[in-house]
Amino acid sequence: SQQGCDPFAQTQRSKLQHRRARINQQINKEMRMRAGAENLFRATSNHKVKETVALELSYVNSNLQLLKEELEELNSSVDVYQNDSESISVPMIPLGLKETKELDLLVPLKDLISEHYGEEGILFEKEIKEFMELRQAMRTPSRNEAGLELLMEYYNQLYFLDSRFFPPTKSLGVFFHWYDSLTGVPSHQRALAFEKGSVLFNIGALHTQIGARQDRASLPGLNQAIDAFQKAAGAFNYLKENFSNAPSLDMSAASLNMLVRLMVAQVQECVFEKMTLLCAQHDFLARLQLAQEAARVEDVYSLVHQTMTQAHVKDYVPFSWTTMVHVKSEHFKALSHYFAAIALCDCPAASDAELAEHEKAFIQFHVTMPEGPSLRILLQDPEERRKLGKAHLKKAIMKHEEAMRIHGLCKILRKMDILQEVLSFAHKRSLSKYSEIDHEEDFFETGDAPDIHPKTHQKPEVKSPNFSQVKVTDIFHRLGPLSVFSAKNKWYPARRVHLMRGENGFGFTLRGDSPVLIAGVIPGGCAAEAGLKEGDYIISVNGKDCKWSKHAEVVQLLKSTGEEGVEIGVITLQGSEGPKAVEKKTAAMSSGSGLLKSNKENSRKSLMNSKSASTLLVWSKKSKRSKKSTYGVPFTAVGDNEAMY
Repeated sequence: SQQGCDPFAQTQRSKLQHRRARINQQINKEMRMRAGAENLFRATSNHKVKETVALELSYVNSNLQLLKEELEELNSSVDVYQNDSESISVPMIPLGLKETKELDLLVPLKDLISEHYGEEGILFEKEIKEFMELRQAMRTPSRNEAGLELLMEYYNQLYFLDSRFFPPTKSLGVFFHWYDSLTGVPSHQRALAFEKGSVLFNIGALHTQIGARQDRASLPGLNQAIDAFQKAAGAFNYLKENFSNAPSLDMSAASLNMLVRLMVAQVQECVFEKMTLLCAQHDFLARLQLAQEAARVEDVYSLVHQTMTQAHVKDYVPFSWTTMVHVKSEHFKALSHYFAAIALCDCPAASDAELAEHEKAFIQFHVTMPEGPSLRILLQDPEERRKLGKAHLKKAIMKHEEAMRIHGLCKILRKMDILQEVLSFAHKRSLSKYSEIDHEEDFFETGDAPDIHPKTHQKPEVKSPNFSQVKVTDIFHRLGPLSVFSAKNKWYPARRVHLMRGENGFGFTLRGDSPVLIAGVIPGGCAAEAGLKEGDYIISVNGKDCKWSKHAEVVQLLKSTGEEGVEIGVITLQGSEGPKAVEKKTAAMSSGSGLLKSNKENSRKSLMNSKSASTLLVWSKKSKRSKKSTYGVPFTAVGDNEAMY
């Protein structure tokens, strides 16, 4: 079975997770105290008591604030997740994984197996333990492909768990506890969807950590980082579109929207870095392209910054993130002006042959046309190029200074030397370029350079998770095929029927595989006498389990019986008695056992009747899966897959 990485390996990261967990426990304790104090505050009419409680509340709240700040500092330990390469890349923002509590399913699942499936619960202890071990391992996935596969495997296994053990009307009675990935605030719910959503969130978070670890000074590293951030965006987007009413803030639509945009911006930044690696040094068009790529990065980070400062998100996102995103938007705006200046001042003026191409690129380069001479003159006159280049550098330097100023406002970011280095390096580079092209005899007022039109040659993709890449076998497949043996179906206790073969055989028609269905019973035949009914499923023949058996196997077992007859075990689905049953089964099977096709309204109604409706959330998944074989044979026809015995 797959393993998580050793949760106790004393790496930087596990120390970080242990501190997170410890702070989470303290936050839990404070939250409990706060809840108690709030209840008392509401309940008491005694003025003196109210005052004391109010004091207690303010104390608890300030404690919570401090704990949250400490947690924020941990979440900003971006460098723990960064790579160790020598070359400096701007840090990326990775997300911490959501933590969860251990879950003991042994008793609830054993009970359900004996109540619902009529099987000995104790016989399934091995399967239940295997499932619990898988859950335990996925709490600490390694930060690589194997860790992702582990989370995917568990996520896919939850589909089976849901179909087997979560009936639409009844709760299993276990709570899934998960902590918010940023604030550490705990939430719990009975709905399995909360577990699914949290695992999906962690798939996204793990992608962000893998992306932030890559060595972005090389092309393969950059491509891997792009892939990882695109997949992270896909996971958060999938979560946003397929799950609703999340109980924790990190999975609210507003937060997920922000995370998708943040990941897209990080992809765009990697695309810019890729261009800097691939571009020819002194090529005018390549420098223009770099300036436009930088303007595009600035654009997407501005959007992320707007999203982070909206009402529902502002108090929740770590200040260091908001600052970092703001710093990056200013930094890349500066770079766009810097590369515009380099294109104008360091690249040779256009030859007659290149002029048309250069002109075409330059027409679309600025947001508004620069003042002064016509494009043609501008492009061929070194002095005019220097003037405009100088204006771009002036703007670049202003933006570099703004980026450094904002960076200085955040205590946590000030500790991040890497970012500091990158900003001051870029600033110095622009300054030295400026002094290089600045002539003492310049008497003209340096104009205001227009902004650069954002443009990218590689649009970020939001890559949805591909769950089918990790194949899993239903751990509980011994319970029988899901088309019949599922949480939503009910059946009468199994019956054992003794059958003797008459002159015309047993007197029934059979259809289908796993489990084989009794499609018709001939009146007055042996089967009718023995009490077999149309719509019964054959689950055993002479004590041999046949739930998964193919049509031919069951027929073979029946044919090989001698004088003493045969003992057949059958079950009847509740609500499926009578001649209509077979058609119902046909319809049900051809529509397939869809991936959790829960109808939102119905499940909501049934939940409203259950007690704590407010703590439950109905998370529905929309997806279909079709059954392999076709059962669309009308009852009257004795087709190839139905025969008389």
